[in-house]
Amino acid sequence: MRIGIRSAISALVLTSIVVSAVGVHLLWWRTAQRVSQTLADTINDQIVSAVGDELQSITSEARSSMMAVRTLLLGKVFDPRDMRRREFVFQSQLLSQPTISWVAFAWPDGSLYAGHKLGDAVIEMIELGPNRKMRIDRYEFVGNDLQLKNTRLEDTDYSVINQEWFRVAIDTNDEHWSTFSALPTGPRLAAAFAAPIEIDQKPAGVIAIIIELTRVSNFLSQLTVGKSAGAFILERDGNVVAAPDPEANELNALKTDHPLFPVAVAAMREAGDAYQPGEGEPLHRQVTRDGKAYQAVLTPISFPGWSLVTVVPESEFLGPVQMTIRNLLIGLAILIVCAGLLSAWLAQRLIAAPLIKVVGEIRHVERFDLDRVKRHSSRLTEIENLSSAIGDMAQGLAAFRKYIPADLVKRLISDGDGARLGGAVRPMSVMFIDLAGFTGMSERLGDRIIPLLSRYFDAVSVQIQNQGGTIDKFIGDAVMAFWGAPAPHPDHAVDCCRAALACRRAVEEAGLVDDHGQPIKIRIGINSGDMLVGNIGSEVRLNYTVIGDAVNIASRLEGTNKVYGSTIIIGPETRRLAGTSIVVRELDRLAVYGRAGGLQIYELLGMAGALDGASDWVSRYEAGLAAWRARDFTAAIGSFEKVLEIRKDDAASALMIERCRYQIENPSADDWDGTSIARTK
Repeated sequence: MRIGIRSAISALVLTSIVVSAVGVHLLWWRTAQRVSQTLADTINDQIVSAVGDELQSITSEARSSMMAVRTLLLGKVFDPRDMRRREFVFQSQLLSQPTISWVAFAWPDGSLYAGHKLGDAVIEMIELGPNRKMRIDRYEFVGNDLQLKNTRLEDTDYSVINQEWFRVAIDTNDEHWSTFSALPTGPRLAAAFAAPIEIDQKPAGVIAIIIELTRVSNFLSQLTVGKSAGAFILERDGNVVAAPDPEANELNALKTDHPLFPVAVAAMREAGDAYQPGEGEPLHRQVTRDGKAYQAVLTPISFPGWSLVTVVPESEFLGPVQMTIRNLLIGLAILIVCAGLLSAWLAQRLIAAPLIKVVGEIRHVERFDLDRVKRHSSRLTEIENLSSAIGDMAQGLAAFRKYIPADLVKRLISDGDGARLGGAVRPMSVMFIDLAGFTGMSERLGDRIIPLLSRYFDAVSVQIQNQGGTIDKFIGDAVMAFWGAPAPHPDHAVDCCRAALACRRAVEEAGLVDDHGQPIKIRIGINSGDMLVGNIGSEVRLNYTVIGDAVNIASRLEGTNKVYGSTIIIGPETRRLAGTSIVVRELDRLAVYGRAGGLQIYELLGMAGALDGASDWVSRYEAGLAAWRARDFTAAIGSFEKVLEIRKDDAASALMIERCRYQIENPSADDWDGTSIARTK
């Protein structure tokens, strides 16, 4: 059964209203249940990522410092007993690695030498001998210089031999991480990366890079965790490792006065056996404290025994979200009902009737009764545009038989003009692209050449169009394109050069190879000048193209690349118009095939500012060219040979050397002016 467009649109609108209303209400119930959990997960994921990055940064800096000190010791750059040098090395590590707090070296006899950072402005150098006497040298910054302020001696009960990081390093003879709270200057929670070191195959002691965990607490205070949420690092038994504290550093001890800290500890302890950090899976807990509900997420992190606990008050997110969604649903319900009724009426009045008329015009196009196509006005822009587009299409199709290139047909449709024979002379640039060795390649490949040609044409066509060029035609493996028409373009020479360089780069990046597996190469000729452009042909068949002497020269320049081993050759007018926008070298003065007079030809090297180091060999080549024209062939050979020293595969220099030697052996007449004559196209 078929129904009309009026009934179909009304039914679709009303059905969409009903489905939307039911779907929104169902989604609301599901969203309300999951929104708190989703928000907590999102916040937790962001915090876990940030904390993980920070811990990774800390461990990386610790390893870097360890590697630096060990390398200096093993290389005997300094002796651990050499006070002056070890002080310099330890201070440099503390200053270069912002997250580490201590750099220490402990001898097997219990002696210790360490550098200790106090905030960002003070460093203490600590020396502890077996006699339990501790010497502390205090350094402070004066300007940008670190200067000794005072020295003091203190009695201490600190024993390096009794420290876990020292004992494990000695017992295992391997590097390891450990957490502890005993430091020479007093108790402070810290993590140490320790490793034993042997010098001349004898145990020398233990190196330790120590990070006071107040640095991590300071970092946690900088995290944005909602309005009142918090993130904490706890041990398995709930003891604090780090908590948000913006003032925590080596000078200021950690304060655990964050209002959510008790909630985090309660979540960790209440998790019990349900939370297994060794499995690496986070655990979600709902904690109720003082009548308020919190979402807590316990996530294992890289340090064994540590967990990141994120606490989010449910009221902070769920309350506003619930109220917003509820109000939104009520508003949507009212809006959907009103919009449905209005849409049904408008669909009947504004859409259905005009569309029926447009369908009638499409029927005329389908039957190719183009003269009967009419345009219809409408209050809806889209429908009126559709009707206008159909009228334009009909007019364009009437001229379609006279044009082959699709882009020109599209232009006819968009312009609304018929195809007329004629043209005009304009200043333009034209480019010819050809595949090197195509004739032999096509004979060897047969019809297998078609996929290769297709990829090659795709690569260059995109670059030509990107630079505003018009593709005139494909001739076998050749591509002809021009700039400056149909719309005038003052920078046609620059854009043509830029397109040529882009084509060369695109073919290289496309990875096209011939039947021998060798990358294919292209040759490009460019010339600028006055050209006749327009619809050329007959009333039966037209071609929008360019003709003229400047076009013929561009074609000859493309083939000239074979002689000079170049890729892109441009004519003198292109060189003049492009000016300082391009980098070139003058190759020769050449009389192309079919022309008596010579013209300067140039190899296009790149756009201005894109090449480094080209000026040296270019200037040497052009000096050789000047000597060649002055008949000083010996000097010319010298200059060209210097180019070959820089660019060993420069075919143009090798060619000019060969020509110079020929002139030495077979001097030309007095009227010789250095112009080379092309014998073939």
